[in-house]
Amino acid sequence: MLPPELIELSIDKKFIEFKLLPNTHGPISEEAVMQLLTLPEFNQLHPLENIIQKAVVQVNQLCGQDDGQFEQFFKIAERIDGQINVKIAEDKMSAQMELTAPWGGEKITIQNILQALKSSNICMGLSKIKIQTLLKEISKKQPGETCECIIATGKDCIHGVNASLERKVPLARERLLQPQEREDGTVDMHNLGSVIMVDPKDLLLVKHPATMGTSGYNIHGEVLSPIPGKDISLKVGDGTELCSSDPNQLIASVSGQPVETKTGMLVDNVLNIKDVDVGYGNVDFKGSILVTGDVHEGMVVKSTGDITIMGFVDSATLIAEGDVIVSKGIIGRQLKEKELSTKIRANGQICAQFIQYSDLEAQGDILVTKQLLHSYTKTKQKLTVSDPKGNRGDLVGGIAKADNGVIAVIIGATAGTKTEVFCAMKQSELRHQLKELDQSVKAMVVSLLELDAKINKLPPKTEWQDDEMMLAQVEVMFEEKEQLSTRRNKEQAEHDHLELEVNNYYRDHHVEAHKHIFPNVELHIGPAFNRTQREHGTCMVFNQDQELTFDYSTKH
Repeated sequence: MLPPELIELSIDKKFIEFKLLPNTHGPISEEAVMQLLTLPEFNQLHPLENIIQKAVVQVNQLCGQDDGQFEQFFKIAERIDGQINVKIAEDKMSAQMELTAPWGGEKITIQNILQALKSSNICMGLSKIKIQTLLKEISKKQPGETCECIIATGKDCIHGVNASLERKVPLARERLLQPQEREDGTVDMHNLGSVIMVDPKDLLLVKHPATMGTSGYNIHGEVLSPIPGKDISLKVGDGTELCSSDPNQLIASVSGQPVETKTGMLVDNVLNIKDVDVGYGNVDFKGSILVTGDVHEGMVVKSTGDITIMGFVDSATLIAEGDVIVSKGIIGRQLKEKELSTKIRANGQICAQFIQYSDLEAQGDILVTKQLLHSYTKTKQKLTVSDPKGNRGDLVGGIAKADNGVIAVIIGATAGTKTEVFCAMKQSELRHQLKELDQSVKAMVVSLLELDAKINKLPPKTEWQDDEMMLAQVEVMFEEKEQLSTRRNKEQAEHDHLELEVNNYYRDHHVEAHKHIFPNVELHIGPAFNRTQREHGTCMVFNQDQELTFDYSTKH
């Protein structure tokens, strides 16, 4: 072992100095030098390994040389204070603190930590307990050892909830999903209950107002503003009125059949017909229509409300401003290529148990509880081919277009019947709308800045407060600023909602098969396309990076 007197603390006690004569003490090894540093007085200081390596080489080269008689001097270890390293997450929502135990230097104190937090501008979401625990842990560590944990966490803002309308009365279409139960517990699919009617003062609809959301903050104390919920208007329809004690409640003002609209409800007169045939003639009625029998070939039925058919529709045309509900089935025939004998149009929903060779178009959902065969189907909402329990529902043949997605128990057939399914085709339109809103908001921001600049350039008020023309001009500027600010805030909220919709578009709008997708089914989700070559089991089909992916992990 090298003599202990070869090393000593520097005058400022910050370093360990190594002094020796190569010809007297050499040759030496790194291990011998490191062993000197294990002495009690020096073992807490940080070895400078690169300098030790150079010292060993230099001393050994000088051994036996003339220059080896001269003393060599090296600083081979240093005192290092405890270290604090703060790592801030990219989103500024958390901060991690790493402490390093000192090499014979000053221990870390709470004051050191507070100073580090101040330097990093961390002022929110701090955990006093975690900081204290970290300090306690580092006190037990050997020199150079570290410990770390997250000591500050921001709070996410909670976006507002969109306003919603909660219907308090059933509709005619829901009778399809609620067949009457017999006394023995079996279900009578032919008895779908009585016609839904309301009386004056009956509660139809309740509006749940939008919420503003709750602000959050990041670790720097910057406020994270929530996106307010989107409001919707509750409009009074024919035969309805707002409750005098609560303007968020819509009640009936007359007796009749409740009909759902996009912005509320109305109460219709109901025309009762046994059968619509050549003997009765075509029907065009202002109100809702209830046909207790069938609508026969070649007949046309039009309504400003709902059309409810208790029997069948056979090669006829139904046009409703509300829903079209057919308790049994809709039947048509192929007249020629892409022309079918039955046409159904609804501003609301289309609901039936069974549909074949029919041309369907709805603004609302289309619901088929048993089979949708060889039809042309188009909806701006969702197409569902399934019974309430998800046990049966075949979508076979034809072309189905549903903007908001398709749910079916089975899509296609074992025989490989060509079936075309289209959904989520509107993202490019939404992106275009988003771009226009973004440009509009930016233009208003510029206009507001220009207005502020004009207002700031106004001379002192004392110079023009008696000038009527100047007063009028200033008033116009402030009114314009208020109007612009209101419009800008409104469009910014619309922009933020639309941006969320665009970002989540393909996640929300997809194809679901509760049991099978058979071969020769053409799936189009946005621009992504796939023609199935084999049978797929229970799955969801998504557009992921403009390619279709089959997710079998979800159990329906």
